[in-house]
Amino acid sequence: MSTAIETCVRRTGPPAHNGGVSFQRYVALGDSFTEGVGDADPTRPNGWRGWADRVAEALAAESKDFGYANLAIRGRKLPGIIEEQVEPAIALAPDLVTIHGGGNDVLRPKVDLDGLAATYDEAVGRLAASGARVVMFTVADPGLNSVMKLIRGRTAIFNEWVREIAEKHDATVVDCWRMRGWKVAEIMDEDRLHLNPVGHQAIAIAVLDRLGVTHDLTPLAVPAAHELPRREQRQADLAWARTHLAPWVGRRITGRSSGDGVLPKRPELAPIG
Repeated sequence: MSTAIETCVRRTGPPAHNGGVSFQRYVALGDSFTEGVGDADPTRPNGWRGWADRVAEALAAESKDFGYANLAIRGRKLPGIIEEQVEPAIALAPDLVTIHGGGNDVLRPKVDLDGLAATYDEAVGRLAASGARVVMFTVADPGLNSVMKLIRGRTAIFNEWVREIAEKHDATVVDCWRMRGWKVAEIMDEDRLHLNPVGHQAIAIAVLDRLGVTHDLTPLAVPAAHELPRREQRQADLAWARTHLAPWVGRRITGRSSGDGVLPKRPELAPIG
């Protein structure tokens, strides 16, 4: 078990509620982060498990009549998440909603952060007005990844908007920006863009802890990593660029998305095994 992972989870903040909290109708909104990309499980819809499924499993253990829907689709920018997922979520009458977005927006060459925040504010207001408990997320610090450092400033600004919006609507924040102390190789999938099972488990624990939900999840063991000699590391970086970075850049240039043609993994509230 990794002490570093445990420390990162604790840094997300104190519980938002006292113990004994339970939920019956949970709807998850967002992009690949919430869909579960990086946490492969061929028995699950879309082939992914992810932190939201893990949260749902823990919530189901506390409630006899529990339903879970996951409307997240990989590659979605925040406006798309709001346009496609918010109203369907409200129609399901949830008592808990998690929403993550903005990561794909800050990656773009140009982004209107103030306009994005205004749209987000209105959407979170609608979710909160429905009576659901709303959980939001800051975007993880891209400074942990040498390739992503250039967007660190805009990510920090967006995250401050997230905290302000959450405070305005009494939403709970899982502050991924402050979850430091681990290495990219420990929590990220081989594409270096999505969480691996270790990372997804850590987020699930953070969400449940912030909600004050009793659970028995513990951090997963981090696989042993061996530092490569400089030449081999350079070859590995080049292979990663060909396999993962180049296709990502190609989609950005052509206006395509990894989520094109992908449907929500759990469009309706249903029990989770």
